Amino acid sequence: MNKTAIVIGATGLVGSSLLEQLLEDDHFDEVKVFHRRTTGLKNPKLKEYIVDFENPAAWKGKITGDVLFSAMGTTIKKAGSKKAQYGIDYTYQYNTAKAASENGVQNYVLVSSAGANQRSKIFYSRMKGELDEAVQKLPFRNIVIMRPSILAGNRNEKRSGEQIGLVLAKVFTRIPGLRKYRPIHGKEVAAAMIRAFEIKQEEKIRIFTLDEIFSLLAPGV
Repeated sequence: MNKTAIVIGATGLVGSSLLEQLLEDDHFDEVKVFHRRTTGLKNPKLKEYIVDFENPAAWKGKITGDVLFSAMGTTIKKAGSKKAQYGIDYTYQYNTAKAASENGVQNYVLVSSAGANQRSKIFYSRMKGELDEAVQKLPFRNIVIMRPSILAGNRNEKRSGEQIGLVLAKVFTRIPGLRKYRPIHGKEVAAAMIRAFEIKQEEKIRIFTLDEIFSLLAPGV
């Protein structure tokens, strides 16, 4: 029986690769995308909803399917403030997850971040940790949280700080003990998200560190 996937964050680095892979995956016969602007893609499996995430009451009833893939995220520079970034990275994603769980969606896959910790003094890590903790309390049957390190790949927008970090990471993660922070390509994270959903799990919650994400991509897994 084919399945319906729901995606938010479908134009980002991970999300765009995720959408492309889902549209090519024969296990899914419908892919619903909720976004603030169109992806520009045309595919018989694709169903787009252009929504205002500030007004979930207008669209939350449409969040139905078998699995919600959540890959939304931005930077303070692009958002304009910590408050605005929190709205996108936490509030929008949490509201969508809550709507999905209330509508009977059984599976949830979230892209978080290495170092996510709700007690962190670092704003970004604390924000990611708060979302990780909040969604685990929702009544999904299965929850998968991916915690990759720095993401490699071609983005639609320039992130100079991230590009510098990527170069430095490739150098410093050769040092023993720092491999857990080595870069990973957005396409690899997307593939691991789909693979994690496909694997039968007995426990409700699974959190994948970077090494575990790479392990998901190993042949025969």
